[in-house]
Amino acid sequence: MPSYVSFAQFYDGLMEDANYKERCDYILELAKRHNHEMGLTLDLACGTGSLTRELYRRGVDVYGVDASAEMLCEAMQKCADEGLDILFLRQKMQNLDLYGTINTCVCTLDSINHLTKIEDVRKAFDRVGLFMDNDGLFIFDVNTVYKHQKVLADNTFVLENEKVYCVWQNSAENDDIVNISLDFFEEENGVYYRSSENFSERAYSDELLQKMLAEAGFEVEAVYGDMSFEKPKNDEQRAIYVARMKISRNSE
Repeated sequence: MPSYVSFAQFYDGLMEDANYKERCDYILELAKRHNHEMGLTLDLACGTGSLTRELYRRGVDVYGVDASAEMLCEAMQKCADEGLDILFLRQKMQNLDLYGTINTCVCTLDSINHLTKIEDVRKAFDRVGLFMDNDGLFIFDVNTVYKHQKVLADNTFVLENEKVYCVWQNSAENDDIVNISLDFFEEENGVYYRSSENFSERAYSDELLQKMLAEAGFEVEAVYGDMSFEKPKNDEQRAIYVARMKISRNSE
């Protein structure tokens, strides 16, 4: 996976529509509806730690893991600025290696899609399962196949705020992979400086995700539409999975 060197410094500003406060409330409500206490919680692929901080403010015992040093630097700086004591670890999802077990794992905003190899997703699920307590809950979302085929595909988007102008270009490949090219234009004293980031995302079918979760010891309790408690619609762009650990190797 790429390190997101350029993306890290602009990420939060360009992701304002992620609605982290509302997403945090939604995750806590999901846990409540599934009769689950959050307990020790891992924010997997936490990025700049926006959701991690929201969970922490709600009283959740949470820490974050991400593969990008640049993203984690942003996360730790924000925690320092706000006086929040949150642990962050640099690890890839598929190589997760924790100090002990967890009660809950959350992984949001299509982080799973950034793993473009089926085997890496399988490994990531397996590693989460390895450290998950019995009856622990794994809550994650994915961009849907519909979104990759009908929304992202070969389209171009423009994002901007007071700090940066971003051109987002996609090119579709087979196996529902979309190659993403981001060009950032930052103005300083009347001069625009350009930086770029390139990465890929892959969409996975519900059938395949459920199969890999089952292999890792999870039982899928529900699949919802984004920020919803209803089943995903045919044109749903993001699906939310709630999976419970039923076969924990920690108890063997």
